[in-house]
Amino acid sequence: MTTVKADALHAAEHFMSRSARLLDRHRFAYLFTGGPAEPVRTVLDGYRNIDGGYGNGLYPDLRGHGSQPLTVKYALRHLDELGPIHDDDATAITAYLTSVSHPNGGVPPVTPAARHTEASPHWRTVAAQHPHGALRPTAAIAGLLHKHHTPGPWRDRATAFCWTRIDALHWTDPDEAQAVCTFLEHAPNRARAEAALDRLTPMIRAVIETDPQRPGTVRRPLDIAPHPRSLARRMFTDAEIDGNLDLLETTQLPDGGWDTAREHWTELATREWRGMATIRRRLTHQAYGRLTPGAPDRNTGP
Repeated sequence: MTTVKADALHAAEHFMSRSARLLDRHRFAYLFTGGPAEPVRTVLDGYRNIDGGYGNGLYPDLRGHGSQPLTVKYALRHLDELGPIHDDDATAITAYLTSVSHPNGGVPPVTPAARHTEASPHWRTVAAQHPHGALRPTAAIAGLLHKHHTPGPWRDRATAFCWTRIDALHWTDPDEAQAVCTFLEHAPNRARAEAALDRLTPMIRAVIETDPQRPGTVRRPLDIAPHPRSLARRMFTDAEIDGNLDLLETTQLPDGGWDTAREHWTELATREWRGMATIRRRLTHQAYGRLTPGAPDRNTGP
């Protein structure tokens, strides 16, 4: 096992200072250099709308002002990094989610409003379809609310929706698999969650590139199991995890950041995704003990 060298850490910090948006610079400082949490909250609040949701480009591929469920998932992930999610934040978020939920209890990744704003071509196509509940992002959102013991009618309906859909799954894709793993990580019925993961393991492995020798911007084991305590960690062998940790080190670009597996549809979105990817890669190194000793450990687990 190798350890990420100090110069690689400094290169990542310099990349964030040069190229990342303000939110991610504050996140990087909080997570890796002992920076305060309050600037992260302050900047994140700038993406929040009066309806309780989040928009305004927080999710880089959705540039419009309006709130979108997929953007809410990212807001919750950022809040999760800071510790317990405040009750007022959770109340506002679930009020928004209730307003855009399908009768089946789930939320779509994007609402039809995305058709009329700046968004990647993929999400414009999705938005043109009838909005219905989907495991992505419903499962990830419900899982994070369970993690923080945030009760409420929306979470309970979404949980029932997720179990119904998960029990019926016969095929998945990498993004949906990530959402499902987040839900199973934190769902209160642990026996059911572990049994579901065992059943889904061959299906998920089929859409994840486990071989670090095969190049490409694809989803890999560390995207599904970013922490050694992740429930999904048991889907992969030690050799697969170690090989992909080594791959993370070799794919750091000369400018200090990492590339993104997302579609490169605008220069600005690509730059923002790269800042987010760089933080995620560093968090994964930290969680698996690959960072140089001495860096503050803000990673509280999956």
